[in-house]
Amino acid sequence: QVQVVESGGDLVQAGGSLRLSCTTPGLTFDDYVMGWFRQAPGQEREGVACISRSGGNMNYAESVKGRFTISRDNTKKTVYLQMNSLKTEDTEMYYCAADSSGDVLVQTSKLLGIDPGLFSIWGQGTQVTVSS
Repeated sequence: QVQVVESGGDLVQAGGSLRLSCTTPGLTFDDYVMGWFRQAPGQEREGVACISRSGGNMNYAESVKGRFTISRDNTKKTVYLQMNSLKTEDTEMYYCAADSSGDVLVQTSKLLGIDPGLFSIWGQGTQVTVSS
């Protein structure tokens, strides 16, 4: 059963906005910390943002702070990534991931970064392309 499905990727001009969505039909959503990650061809996957199970605690990569906002709606089993002031360097495949290790994952990420290796359930990704 598919557990994590991303959507919302598109082609957008620099300075524009996009909202990515990630639904989790196969998960007990409240049990999972959620994260957004991105990866360019030939590059390592990097953490963009993560959010605690209740949505009360978040963390962001320095490169997106002030531009991106992660949020979740536990009634819809969906996590969002609002991306504003997009730059050409934001052009990557974006992935949603979930993990049930607990909210300590978000706290730890504030010290050590948002580590893709700590998330266990992944979607297939959605492409974001920002043109100049």
